[in-house]
Amino acid sequence: MSAPALETIEIETAPRPAASIIWMHGLGADGNDFVPLVDEIELPLAVRYIFPHAPMMPVSINGGYVMRAWYDISDAAIRREDEAGVRASQQSVEALLAQEKSRGIAAGRIVLAGFSQGGAIALQTGLRHGERLAGLMALSTYVPLAGTLAAEANPANRQLPIFMAHGTADPMIALARAQASRDLLLQQGYALEWHEYRMQHSVCPEEIGAIGDWLRHILV
Repeated sequence: MSAPALETIEIETAPRPAASIIWMHGLGADGNDFVPLVDEIELPLAVRYIFPHAPMMPVSINGGYVMRAWYDISDAAIRREDEAGVRASQQSVEALLAQEKSRGIAAGRIVLAGFSQGGAIALQTGLRHGERLAGLMALSTYVPLAGTLAAEANPANRQLPIFMAHGTADPMIALARAQASRDLLLQQGYALEWHEYRMQHSVCPEEIGAIGDWLRHILV
């Protein structure tokens, strides 16, 4: 499966950005989903936020209905993973990383972030990327293709700061699935900051505050 070029929404908080945050949305949403957080996360530096739109594709669990998705989902427990779709989206995000580097933002000043499916793609891409990134933010999600991570993880990002957060009442991705991903990353030696919030499959104000603190820590 070839990687489609992604359409994006870009917001620069000030001229001459010193860092980029590439933030992927969840299943059925689009790049507009997290745009409102730009004004809520106050960072003392110029940042280019990039919100890509996932490709349109039929999603099996939704009866084949065509919607924006980073990969197909065939069952609610996500037992059978769409490896080809995950890897195609990984290639598309790699193209965004290459674009930012070409615009003068070093890999070490780029954060990959995402919610749900978008968070899975952030983890899939960032842990395998060949240059050290600034950090990975994975919200209400899990590690996809977990069985391949040990063999495919790039040493350049072994010390990468990772922020993971999940709702204790998430009906879409079970808390236990996310905790298993957390434990997998810790077992493989990653520096992971973990948060749980009393919420469902969403974000909450307390979480947004923690995201801002984490971004200031790794970027400022």
